[in-house]
Amino acid sequence: MHSRFDTLAAVVLPGTGSDAEFAGDAFSAAFASVGLTTIPVEPDPTGVVESYVAALNAATRRHGRIVVAGISLGAAVAARWAATNASNTAALALVLPAWTGDPAGSPAALSAQFTARSLLEVGLDAVTAAMTSSSPAWLARTLSRSWATQWPALPDALDEAAQYRSLELDELARIELPTVVVGAVDDAVHPIDVAQNWARALPNCALRTVTLEMIGHDAGCLGRAAVDGLDLLSPQPPSC
Repeated sequence: MHSRFDTLAAVVLPGTGSDAEFAGDAFSAAFASVGLTTIPVEPDPTGVVESYVAALNAATRRHGRIVVAGISLGAAVAARWAATNASNTAALALVLPAWTGDPAGSPAALSAQFTARSLLEVGLDAVTAAMTSSSPAWLARTLSRSWATQWPALPDALDEAAQYRSLELDELARIELPTVVVGAVDDAVHPIDVAQNWARALPNCALRTVTLEMIGHDAGCLGRAAVDGLDLLSPQPPSC
């Protein structure tokens, strides 16, 4: 099958505390519909960003140019990697970006730090139970699974994410790759204005929006929104 992009591979980086299974659920079907094989990355909780960068570098050695996608923290890492690896990047899909520049004070960073402290104080079972009681069912299922897998290194992974500096808007403005930003209009942890600001800054970008209810019904809505936006920017016929 031909791809609409000049590659057959797409690497997807999960969000903080999440896992490759959710990333695959979000993107695999939509990317397959345009001829891309999805490579969801399983984060190493002892070095999340390092494991993401290693996976991206390995994919380029194997496949050449790749589509790079990321969710939340994964979006921040994807953007930074693409900014310095443009020749190896066919397109970018940045989903639910959580902050711009310094993460300090952002809802996602504060949440990650609070969760990390709670895990150290009361343990995984108690924190998971509290999260489950206050979260939508789909999110509770996803995080219960991924948190258990990443334990006992999970607090370190959360603290690492909360300190990761995203690109500033002027740095995003220098990324000329075809890019789609997908934001959720009702997500307090990933404010829609961050997605909007990223989309305005990126010079070759489409913005698409979803709701938390849509994600809960089918995580694949994220991938479909991403493909829809990239289709607008990549009308060329297949070259692979």
